[in-house]
Amino acid sequence: MTVRRMDNVGIVVDDLKAAIAFFVELGLELEGETTVEGLWVDRTIGLDGVRSDIAMLRTPDGHSRLELSKFHTPPATASEPNAPVNRLGMGRIMFAVDDIDDVLARLQARGAGLMGEVTQYEDKYRLCYVRGPEGIIVALAEQLS
Repeated sequence: MTVRRMDNVGIVVDDLKAAIAFFVELGLELEGETTVEGLWVDRTIGLDGVRSDIAMLRTPDGHSRLELSKFHTPPATASEPNAPVNRLGMGRIMFAVDDIDDVLARLQARGAGLMGEVTQYEDKYRLCYVRGPEGIIVALAEQLS
């Protein structure tokens, strides 16, 4: 076997505190925050003079992690804000939730916007896409029955 597991998904943000608050509201647990810098970081990611604050969040089941990074140096490059879901690159992160209406209301209270509407796929799932801080697209899926 060549892959043992997917360790984490990384997202670069400008407002680290707002992104942490959004994902904690969603139900992830903040494992910790730190600053990384030095030659080992530069060599690992292929940039010079890196100084970045990172936060690691864990899903409630303990199997998945999300790494949020705020680059101080070199500054992060901008991407198209509010890009549609069909853009090239990472499109969205999907989370399974128990009560989509409750989660959606809590995220909207933090400024998230519903991208379309809450829909039902057959008798299996209720689904929606939400745009959170920094334009991050989060899909929510509530399994029915």
